[in-house]
Amino acid sequence: MTSTPLRWPDAADAVIRGDLTVAVAYVTPAGGAVVTSVSPVGLGDREAGLVGFTTSLGFPKKLERILHNPQVSLAYHTREHGFAASSSYVLAQGTASVDLRPSRERLAELMRASVPFLGETRHGPLWDWLLREYHQERVFVDVELERVAVWEDLAARGARTVTGTTWPQPPREQTAPKNGTGPRLDVTAVARRIRRLPHRLLAYRGADGFPVIVPVRVTGHDGAGLHLDVPRGLLPPGGRRAGFLAHAFEPQCVGLGMRTLTGWVTVTEEGTVYAPHTSKGLAAPPFKNLLTVSNGLLAKYGLWRARRDGTSARLQDLVARGPAE
Repeated sequence: MTSTPLRWPDAADAVIRGDLTVAVAYVTPAGGAVVTSVSPVGLGDREAGLVGFTTSLGFPKKLERILHNPQVSLAYHTREHGFAASSSYVLAQGTASVDLRPSRERLAELMRASVPFLGETRHGPLWDWLLREYHQERVFVDVELERVAVWEDLAARGARTVTGTTWPQPPREQTAPKNGTGPRLDVTAVARRIRRLPHRLLAYRGADGFPVIVPVRVTGHDGAGLHLDVPRGLLPPGGRRAGFLAHAFEPQCVGLGMRTLTGWVTVTEEGTVYAPHTSKGLAAPPFKNLLTVSNGLLAKYGLWRARRDGTSARLQDLVARGPAE
């Protein structure tokens, strides 16, 4: 890590503070990467070199993997429904720490920060009861930056500038999994599910351990997988494990759809093909009251389940022990 806080460059400032939705990637034990979307509501401290986001105990696998391996990346990849006018693609990489028990002051600041992005919070006896866990049991993930890369355009096809540690050499090709590298899902069905999700990104583990998140276009599909158009030089040649994200969202994230895949990407002179192995989907209703009720109930259930099955205690133990070797 850098000895002094890494201040992100001016070109990234409005983007980091203004994007409604960003992509977050973390590394899997097998050396792959999972990429998903979050709404960070502008969380970050430029002087301290920190960016971040929040999540909940309802997603313990994500938290466990980050605690085991805290090298994470955030891709600020779309200005849709946000506040920044810049056309830059920003990739922030760093080491995460997890705050499972944030202070009341920190939770209150999160509530204030979320209003411009997500709208006013519902209040009243029923709403306060319903949303108590959703607002008061948040988990903060703070990322101490080591590198910030900025491309001139959202497709990451223009010039790149890097602040912090030098961009690493391409990673070596990975060993194929025992079950093979080909698709384990119906590729046509996967293509159909992501058809209406316009934002697509691919993530893989870089040579220095940090995930690299790359914007991609799907140009077609066949029995081998999804055919991708990728910015030149951002995907190393050969095969490796990779995560794929396709998502869409409306103002204030009232309506959203997300599909996360894990699989194997192969890069040759003929092109890039992604073979999906697993798939998970998420959809939120385009009606604010219904979405708010859903969030509240899911947060209550997630917290109950985390306490019942020992997730809370397990995560606290991981925080106390620190990252795995």
